[in-house]
Amino acid sequence: MFEFDHVGITTTTKQPEEDWVEQSRIWVTNPRNHPQHIEFLRYAPDSGVPALVRDNPHVAYRVDDLAARVAEADEVLIAPFAVGDFLEVAFVLKHGAVFEYMHYLKDGWFGQ
Repeated sequence: MFEFDHVGITTTTKQPEEDWVEQSRIWVTNPRNHPQHIEFLRYAPDSGVPALVRDNPHVAYRVDDLAARVAEADEVLIAPFAVGDFLEVAFVLKHGAVFEYMHYLKDGWFGQ
């Protein structure tokens, strides 16, 4: 499976219904709640997310095999990590663009 999920855009403005991701120290919105599947990301000042990810939009895809997709990347920007108990993600550079690969462990979004 390789299915479009969302476009991620950095913001400095607090958004309604943000969720906190401790691993990357960011607040995110649920792209399923946006008519154009936009995820807004707002970074804490001490976030360790690389500038290439933080300062550029990304396109996210749902994948069945996260390791295989990461192996195809030109560069791994953020190695695979778990988000809560429902999702594993990785950020990569491919074709000069930032991509997020998402492997859902179960359906849902931060307990919703």
